[in-house]
Amino acid sequence: MALIEITDLQRQFEMGGETVKALDRVTLSIEAGEMLAIVGASGSGKSTLMNILGLLDRPTGGSYVFAGEEVSRLGRDDLARLRRERFGFIFQRYHLMSNLTAAANVEVPAVYEGVGSADRARRSHELLTRLGLAERIGYRPNKLSGGQQQRVSIARALMNGGEVILADEPTGALDTRSGEAVMEILKELNALGHTIIIVTHDMAVAEQADRVVEIRAGRIIADRRLREKPAVPLLETGARKRPSWITGFAQGVGNAARMAVTSMIAQPLRTFLTMLGIIIGVAAVAAVVAVGQGSKERVATQLADLGASTLEIYPGTGWGDERAGTIRTLVASDSAAIATMSYVRAVTPNVMTSAKARYAAKSVNVSIRGVGTDYFEVYGRKLVAGRMFGTDQVDRAGTEAVIDLNMARRLFGGGDALGKIVMVGRVPVVVVGVAANPPSGGGSEIVVYMPYTSVAARMSGSQRLDGITVRLQDRANSAAAEAGLTKLLSYRHGTRDFFVFNSDQIRKTMERTSQTVSQLITAVAIIALTVGGIGVMNIMLVSVTERTKEIGLRMAVGARTSDIMLQFLVEATVICSAGAVFGVGLALVAGATIGGADGDFPMIFSVQSIAMACAAATVVGLVFGFFPARNAALLDPVDALSRD
Repeated sequence: MALIEITDLQRQFEMGGETVKALDRVTLSIEAGEMLAIVGASGSGKSTLMNILGLLDRPTGGSYVFAGEEVSRLGRDDLARLRRERFGFIFQRYHLMSNLTAAANVEVPAVYEGVGSADRARRSHELLTRLGLAERIGYRPNKLSGGQQQRVSIARALMNGGEVILADEPTGALDTRSGEAVMEILKELNALGHTIIIVTHDMAVAEQADRVVEIRAGRIIADRRLREKPAVPLLETGARKRPSWITGFAQGVGNAARMAVTSMIAQPLRTFLTMLGIIIGVAAVAAVVAVGQGSKERVATQLADLGASTLEIYPGTGWGDERAGTIRTLVASDSAAIATMSYVRAVTPNVMTSAKARYAAKSVNVSIRGVGTDYFEVYGRKLVAGRMFGTDQVDRAGTEAVIDLNMARRLFGGGDALGKIVMVGRVPVVVVGVAANPPSGGGSEIVVYMPYTSVAARMSGSQRLDGITVRLQDRANSAAAEAGLTKLLSYRHGTRDFFVFNSDQIRKTMERTSQTVSQLITAVAIIALTVGGIGVMNIMLVSVTERTKEIGLRMAVGARTSDIMLQFLVEATVICSAGAVFGVGLALVAGATIGGADGDFPMIFSVQSIAMACAAATVVGLVFGFFPARNAALLDPVDALSRD
């Protein structure tokens, strides 16, 4: 049975509203091992016939049987399989990839066969050496002569076996000497059992074949055998060992990634401009997450400074109550009663006044805070030196005091203040402790802490309290605690002549503000990533247009639809991933320069935030690379190869 059998083959095209018959009921039989030349003038249909024989194009009518299989029933991927396993193509213009070496060009068909890189390299070197190009293996096409490029094309056709070699005007772009050398190679391959089909308009070339088929106006007008087909060994075409789909997919991704990097390096400026939007977007995503985390940490620190889960009780009906100063409602016994509640961790009465503090020849204006012994526990603060005054001092309105660092620096120049006697107003007090500056003081307020009983008895002359601060147990419900304290004090006073300020209001306000800012910046980051993704898609669409012939070539040597899609998806993903690396680096630089803990926008980076940014870039690459990849994968091989 013939290797190739076509019967009543037809191919029609629609051009300008008219139907053009490129092939009109062509019938032809080709035996395995033949060397056949198809000759005809330009426009005769010989190239169309070759494209159909090589499974690059489909007939519009008739039958084409290859090795007993009707190819008209095969899908795109099955046709790609046959081209990959059984056919080899030698093109007039070589169709070599300019960014690949001679060896890498030869290896392309084996990439889609799933052959390992070491085996591919070994075979390509063997073929190029056999064809006299051992010293040109690492050269790119622009460093090779026309004859050398055509020999690289021949080696590529043989990479997967090349049982049937289709040569389209193989000598058309060569000088006489190079053309003769190529024809000698084709004859040698035919002698080894390869079926050679040459398409040419040059009768001198055609007559070197054993059989010449002449075509005119889409019909075969002559089929002449010039010499008997010599006895040649048949090529082995047994079942091939294919890798598993997992191995094949992994190899495909790896090969596509290498080709993507090669393409990126070949055009660095365009690659950078493509990545620029991704760099900005990823930097924004990484930075906004870091800012959000930094803001949360700052809020947590500020709340800890203010006193976690605290309730402030004041006289009056609310902030701005003009009668609050005349209401004598909160007393020390209220504080004692509150301290007995199970959900209360610590409580301190508060009495506020101010005076001048003097030591030796130095004096400063100070804020005096009359407090209980639990004051620093209530606010979650610690002393930097000394101790807190005890309950005995509170009970007998003692004169021990704790000063802050500001006061220690102003009166003692940063020296030891403990045990020193300072005149606060007209009251001599003994310094027993030094506390950090209060967070609300902005670094300028000077504060001295004394027993509230002492301030009330020796300075203000009033037994009323300016307020009571309550710190709740860690797991206490602040809203329930507020309701309980309100009920307790209302019962004790017989009326509600006080109001409660819950620190959770500050917490919630700060968290809402932080969340709003984070959402705003996140929206900007998403927009930046989207714009970057659109840029990637546009560039990839341009890339598909520029590389149409390359895509056609890859299909001709056996690339499946999925292979082409995978290549362009991986290229888009590699570009976005590279942009993500630069974007994360940019964000880290920004964090180091303007995102310090003391800055307006503290930035705390984490592995999760960096991973999120990189994942976002990968998703952008996949999403925005899909449409260009799909366009490339759906190109028709013969149309892609014929594009200018």
